Amino acid sequence: MAMEIRQSAEDYLEAILMIKEKKGYVRSIDVANQLNVSKPSVSYATKRLRENGYITFNEDGMISLTDSGMEIADKIYTRHKVLTDIFKSLGVSDDIAAEDACKIEHDLSPETFDALCTYARKQGLSEA
Repeated sequence: MAMEIRQSAEDYLEAILMIKEKKGYVRSIDVANQLNVSKPSVSYATKRLRENGYITFNEDGMISLTDSGMEIADKIYTRHKVLTDIFKSLGVSDDIAAEDACKIEHDLSPETFDALCTYARKQGLSEA
């Protein structure tokens, strides 16, 4: 059970970072749309993330990552981008490559991910 909570938290933090990069701001509805979940699910998750010190809300309800939230989000998002690039280089379609990257980005050991990064750099696929 703890694994799912951690993965879910990572998914939320990554989504917040992705939305922030795309739009410049993040609202709960943007997170709901990005992750294809209900507003109540987002409310529950963001409450937990705020209590754990990963995000903050401003007076307009905009969501921001704290330093610790950004550290986690950036790690997962980097994994996502590297894995997606590798899968696409193998001939996997963009959508499936991104989908599969999502499925394994949380569970991959640091050792395997570092090896993939080294491989990707050697192949010129990624700067990671």
